[in-house]
Amino acid sequence: MERLQKVMAHAGIASRRKSEDIISEGRVKVNNKTVTELGFKVDPAADNIEVDGKLINREKRVYILLNKPTSYITTVDDPRGRNTVLDLLPELTERIYPVGRLDYDSSGLLLLTNDGDLTYFLTHPSHEIDKKYQVEVAGTPQIKDFQRLENGVELAGEITAPAQVSAIEKRGNKTLFNITIHEGRNRQVRRMCDKIGYSVISLRRLAIAFLTIEGLHEGEFRYLSESEVKRLKNLENEFVSK
Repeated sequence: MERLQKVMAHAGIASRRKSEDIISEGRVKVNNKTVTELGFKVDPAADNIEVDGKLINREKRVYILLNKPTSYITTVDDPRGRNTVLDLLPELTERIYPVGRLDYDSSGLLLLTNDGDLTYFLTHPSHEIDKKYQVEVAGTPQIKDFQRLENGVELAGEITAPAQVSAIEKRGNKTLFNITIHEGRNRQVRRMCDKIGYSVISLRRLAIAFLTIEGLHEGEFRYLSESEVKRLKNLENEFVSK
C-alpha cells in the first residue's frame, strides 16, 4: 500500500506536493469515493483512482521469485550504495517490493510483487505461512538442542512458535539441517541458533508455502505462473473465509 499522492506523482499527474493540493481540493476519487485525506493509502495495482473524473493508469500485477545470493540488500534502494535485490532484475515499469526480508548474509527464495494484499497475507505472523530454511552451523548440535528449536526458545522475552527440524547432516565439525518456521522476527533463525549455543555459518531459504527455489541458480529469477498465483490467492481467500 502506498500514499495516494505518491501513486499520482508516479502516474505523471503532478508532483507530490501538487498532487496533495489536488487531493485536498476534493478532485480525487478512489473506488468511486472522494478522498481528501493526505495520508490515505491505496494499492496502485488494484484500486481505481480517478482525478477530475479520469482514471489514472493502473499497474498490472507482477509476481517474481528470485534466488537471492548473499551480499545483496533486501530493499528497493540503499543510501549506502550497496547492491539491492532489484539490481538482479530487469527494468520494470511497475514498482515491486520484497515480500519480507532476507539478511545481507543470507540467500535463497525471495518473492517480489506489487500485490499489497498478498504481501500482507504472506508476512503477517497470524497467518502462519511456513518458511523453510537450510542452516549450516558450527559444531554438532545434539537431539536435545533440536528439540529446543522445535519446542520454541525465548527471544526478547517471548517464546518462538514451534518449529520443524529435518534433514540433519553432520559434516565434520559442522552440521547442516532444515528448519521450518511460520514467524518472521528479525534474524529469527540466526537468533534461535545462537540461543542454543551454535553460530550460523550460512543460511538459505528454500521455500515459502508451496513455492521453492528448485531449478533456479543463485541470482536467477522467474515470474510466477498463473496457476501459482491462483494457488496463493486461494490460500489467502481460505484464510479470510475462516
